[in-house]
Amino acid sequence: MRSDTGRHLAAATALVVSAALTGCSADAADATPSEPSRQAAAPTAPAASAAGEPAPAPETSAEFLALAKKAMDAQKGWRFTVRGSENLVLQGRESGATYSARVHRTTGDPWALHSVGSSRSSKGVTESEEVYVVDGVGYVKEGDAAWRHGPLTDSEIAGKVEDPVAALDTFEEYGEAVSLTTSDRRIELRVRTASAALPAVRGQGVVRKTLRELAPTLEQLRAAGVAVPESGITVERAEETLVLDSATYEVTSHTFRCVLRIPYGTGSIRYGQEVTERTAGPYEGAVVLPAGVR
Repeated sequence: MRSDTGRHLAAATALVVSAALTGCSADAADATPSEPSRQAAAPTAPAASAAGEPAPAPETSAEFLALAKKAMDAQKGWRFTVRGSENLVLQGRESGATYSARVHRTTGDPWALHSVGSSRSSKGVTESEEVYVVDGVGYVKEGDAAWRHGPLTDSEIAGKVEDPVAALDTFEEYGEAVSLTTSDRRIELRVRTASAALPAVRGQGVVRKTLRELAPTLEQLRAAGVAVPESGITVERAEETLVLDSATYEVTSHTFRCVLRIPYGTGSIRYGQEVTERTAGPYEGAVVLPAGVR
């Protein structure tokens, strides 16, 4: 399954054990986000009916998402920039990392993706990462390590793939949980959950995504001997926003944010993450796996 906000950063347990937060992806984003294409290929309005009458204007999130898919598919590919941050806070001490990348993503069948970026930890350590998705297989290179690959059904591979186009499918799955706000310039679709104990909101789609993002941190904490019962976790915030251009219905940005409290001793560890993907314009090139990468 494609991951629309697959995280590259692994939150550290340095506040609990002597380990620094580690991250991923190569070369900081160098593309400057621009307004999405307004070429004629993108639908600027719903098609007219067979009788010549203009079709009704879209009103529901499902109708806007359908138009957005057509608009994004109308181009051969897209360029995106990605910026994110992740941190853990315990008793006023913080460990975290920031991440930036540029992404080229084609829209053919099969689609393909190439991402180059880097992360920088709060200790000043920078690590590069490069990701390819070709023929349904993900290829990942972190720092000086060798290339590794696997199917996108592998969560460790899927978690490295930043695919903003996949957010359209995700918001379709959210269904009636999506709120809609429209204006002359933008269409905003949003899903959020109110602060609550994890068991009370666990079934919500955006919370399930949050738990997938949190999983590596929980594994590290448990490996360090910290008992982390899910019943004690509080979801302070879980929110996802998708913004479309109101003239073309193209995706302009996609943002995921979450804040959770993890029980620790008599207090708690605060975990936070925020990632924003912005459309930087159409992409006319191809994504081809380099020779020797297997």
